[in-house]
Amino acid sequence: MFTKFAALLFASLMTAAVASAEEAAGLQEANVRLDDVASMQRGARLFFNYCSGCHSLQYLRYSRIAEDLQLDPKDVEKNFVFTGGKIGDHAISHMPAEDATKWFGKAPPDLSLEARAKGSDWIYSYLKSFYLDPSRPLGWNNTVFPNASMPNALWELQGQQVAVMKPAEPGHDAEIEKLELKTPGRLSAGQYDQAARDITAFLQYAGEPAALKREAMGVWVLLYLAFFTFIAYLLKHEFWKDVH
Repeated sequence: MFTKFAALLFASLMTAAVASAEEAAGLQEANVRLDDVASMQRGARLFFNYCSGCHSLQYLRYSRIAEDLQLDPKDVEKNFVFTGGKIGDHAISHMPAEDATKWFGKAPPDLSLEARAKGSDWIYSYLKSFYLDPSRPLGWNNTVFPNASMPNALWELQGQQVAVMKPAEPGHDAEIEKLELKTPGRLSAGQYDQAARDITAFLQYAGEPAALKREAMGVWVLLYLAFFTFIAYLLKHEFWKDVH
């Protein structure tokens, strides 16, 4: 009985590992850092100017963003709160769910936990992988999340990409080989990469705001443990110096 259970457990873990590896295949590394406050500040500005019209951060208050990201609460209320709300409110999109469902087929998801659910590499790659697709209702598609129901909200920054297809093999549909920039945007490729990284960093923070303080506190905890270890060593040496 135990052997069968162990075998089933091992098979389940291997299946999950393979599925995770397949999902991560082809993703670009975001390389976000939660100690880069400037990046998260820029990401917050981009998020609220380009994404918050559809997406909420229902578990995060504007006041918490101001405190954690070292922003002036008045500036946050002026530049981030477009719903008529106050600094102490949660970051909820003002788009009615009924209208969103009518326009996109379903209401856009809340992004509070997106980074924890899919990872920063997934978000970063997703933001870079939109391309024009006339067959889709909104004219856009995405290689990371095929047939996504949202358009490229950042197209004016990135520009418009088109898919370059591989030669189709007999009996198989043509596959995308790469994406090429058809119409340049306001940002260069490097600048857009940084913008996508900044938004990813902000969403990484939004998924676990306490991580900022926890990581900062971790340095002091390690210093305390090092000091305590040193004191313990001195005490041990004092107690045992006369014992032979």
